[in-house]
Order: sequence, then structure tokens, then C-alpha cells
Amino acid sequence: MTSDLLAPLDLAFWNIESADHPMHLGALGVFSAHSPTAGAHAADLLAARAAAVPGLRMRIRDVWRPLGLRQSLGQGLRQSLTHQLRQPFGFGGATREPDPCFDPLNHVRLHAPVTDFHAASGRLMQRPLERNRPPWEAHVLPGADGVSFAVLFKFHHALADGLRALTLAAAILDPMDLPERRPRPAEPPRGLLPDVRRLPGLVRGAVSDVGRALDIGACVARSTLVTRSTPALTAEPTGTRRTAGVVIDIDDVHLVRKKVGGTVNDVLIAVVAGALRSWLDERGERCDGVAPRALIPVSRRRPRTAHPQGNRLSGYLMELPVGVPDPLRRLAAVRTAMDRNKDAGPNRGAGAVALLADHVPALGHRLGGPLVGQAARLWFDILVTSVPLPGFGLRLGGHPLTEVYPFAPLARGQSLAIAISTYRGQVHYGLVADAKAVPDLNRLARALTEEVETLITVCAP
Repeated sequence: MTSDLLAPLDLAFWNIESADHPMHLGALGVFSAHSPTAGAHAADLLAARAAAVPGLRMRIRDVWRPLGLRQSLGQGLRQSLTHQLRQPFGFGGATREPDPCFDPLNHVRLHAPVTDFHAASGRLMQRPLERNRPPWEAHVLPGADGVSFAVLFKFHHALADGLRALTLAAAILDPMDLPERRPRPAEPPRGLLPDVRRLPGLVRGAVSDVGRALDIGACVARSTLVTRSTPALTAEPTGTRRTAGVVIDIDDVHLVRKKVGGTVNDVLIAVVAGALRSWLDERGERCDGVAPRALIPVSRRRPRTAHPQGNRLSGYLMELPVGVPDPLRRLAAVRTAMDRNKDAGPNRGAGAVALLADHVPALGHRLGGPLVGQAARLWFDILVTSVPLPGFGLRLGGHPLTEVYPFAPLARGQSLAIAISTYRGQVHYGLVADAKAVPDLNRLARALTEEVETLITVCAP
């Protein structure tokens, strides 16, 4: 394993974080247990397997010295040229490199039995990862019932985006339909010297990038002029976290989609809008005219390139039709907004602001990180993201994974983030909130289930 410079967006996530505002994503997996000792066995297994996964041995170190050309050439053509042009000496940046003192026991932790996996997860999600070690943790939570246990995986967003985190977690789990672990294919060697035939195309791409950056910046400025959000989605950061989870049947989602059109994702976002409306109404807040801006992250990584490190994200920005009382009209509004975003593409518009990270030098990320973090709530009000999961079942030590709730990082100044994943015919909503700002998170979770029931009722023949 060799070291390489963090990509600009990774560096941005690394510098936005503070002690009271962690920037890690998570996933809570619930497993069926054959015995009360299954959790302890799972912890031993995770520790043994983590030592053999190269990506889990990587730490992040700040750079305050020039980096030589030899180091950058080892990163491959496009990454090498990108870093040489945008971060000429790496000064103020950070590198991802093997930790010579890596010990999986510092990352895999077995806890005492718990009665509420989400209550325990909330407390663990509010703890920042240790920055002097590979920034990930796996917390094993034995169930007090003796027939289940859970594992909370935490990965710093600078180490992995959702797809990369999935790759790392899957490396220490087993496919359910295979009796033994498959050997992982060796990573192909990267080229050391650039192909000069590609230089004209890279130059044209750089010019195009400048135009795109100006367009994104203008869209972001316009999007902050009109705000129709709600105070319930904004809060001064307290460093506390609360989590909740909801499971719905994917067949119910398809029933609605087939009746009214659109995509599964359209329906899942509309469910969020309807649940927010019910939740706000129960809180006594007016919903008329409310349209909080949701950031919908879009992965720019192709499935076959999931293994290389580095966040590859853009996004769509849309107004959630919380103020629309009719559930079918809400769904139609979501569908229209998503179609408009897809027509424009993920590389332009206010939602693509993550792409601007490529145009900021490393030292700019270092100095401007706190300001960028503070600006998040001016740009969007809530994060609603979809995390891909494999189509096959997973298990750990013979224990099947039955539920999996993804948790997104909570932007500074915001009280709620929602992540969605589909696993073995069920949709799992993972909710993360500021614990002091949203003490009634479980009520919002129930509202998600109720909104699905409402859509099924209105779509019934």
C-alpha cells in the first residue's frame, strides 16, 4: 500500500469536521443470533477480518510540506495531473496512507447487551472518530433478548462515500448464498507515467470545468435568495445525536409507482415530504407555503470503479412540497422536480456545489473549512440520500443480516438528515437528528410509515 493525496472533496470533509460536529457516516446492521454469545463471536470475527482489508488500514495525515513529483506520479494519470494543477505542492492538504501501528482491536468494540439498538447508536454516532488512526469503527451491540445483535459501522466521509463504505463493510461480511468467502481480486496496478495523447482532452476539460464552476456558483447564489423552510429543520449544533429507523415493503412502493408513474426514488422522496408535513403539523407548526430545500446526493462513480478511494459526488437541489396537502399532488411535484434535475444533469445547478471542491487549493480547504460548514444551512435544509446495497443477502459468522439502516452525516446548523437503502425486498429509512433539537424523532419515524399507508390507500383500485 502506498500513500496518496486526498481528493479535494475528501479534503473538504476532513476540514469541515470539528470536535462537536463529526463528519462520519454510518450503518446499523441488525443480525439474527443463534445464541447469546453470537455478538462476542461477531466482534472477534470482525477484528480478524479487518486486519486483512487494506482500505481499513489507511489513516489520514495532514500535509505541511511540499510533496515531490515521484509521489504524485504514483497516483495515475488523471489524479496525478489534477493534484499537480490544483494542489501543486500538497501544502495544507492531507494524505491517505497505511498506518504502521494499525490494530483492529482499536476499531472493533464489543459493548454490553442493549435493549434499544437505535438508542445506543445515537450515543455512538455523536462521538467523533479518532483522527490519528484509520477513521472507522465497528461497534458490536449484543441484544438483551439473546436472539439478535447489531453492528454499527462508522466511516469518516473523508475515507469513504456511501458506495466505498459499502465496499469496505462488505469485505468483512459474507454473501448469504455462498458457503465460503470468495477471494478478493487483486487491484490492477496503476500507471506511473501519464499518456501525453490525453493531454489535449484534459486541457479542454479544465476549460469546461471553469465554466461549470461559474454556473454552479451562480445557481447557489440564487437558491439562497428565497427560503421557505421551517425552524424545525435548523438548530444550533449541540454535538448530540439521536437515530431512528423505519422499514417498509418495497412491494408497497412499487404499487404506488405503477399507479401514478415515476420512479421508486420519486415515491421514497415523496414519502419524506408527506411525513415531514404530518410531523410539523403535530408540532403545531404551519405547513402552508413550506418547501424546505432537500439536497439529493448523486454518485458520479461507476459501479466498476467503486474500489478506488475518493468521494465522487454531485447532487440535485429540490424543494420538498411539504406545503401541498394532497399526497398525490405531492408525489407529482416531486416527480416534476426530479425530472427537471435529471434533464439538467448532476454536473450543473445549485445541487452540484460539491464539484466546486475541485477548484479550491488544499490550503483553501484548510482555512475555509469552518466557513463552508457554517454555510450549509444557507444552501439546503435537509439531506435525503440513497445508499446502494447489494441485491444478495449478507451474513456474519453464519448470522443473517436482517435489517440495515444507513446514517448520513448531519450538516452544521441542521437538525435532521435522512438516508434510504433497499435490502432484500425492504426499504430502510435511517434517520439522524440533533438529539436536543429533535427529541420527537420517533414520531417522525412513525409518520413515514403512516405516509406509505396513506399513499397505498389513495392508490387502491
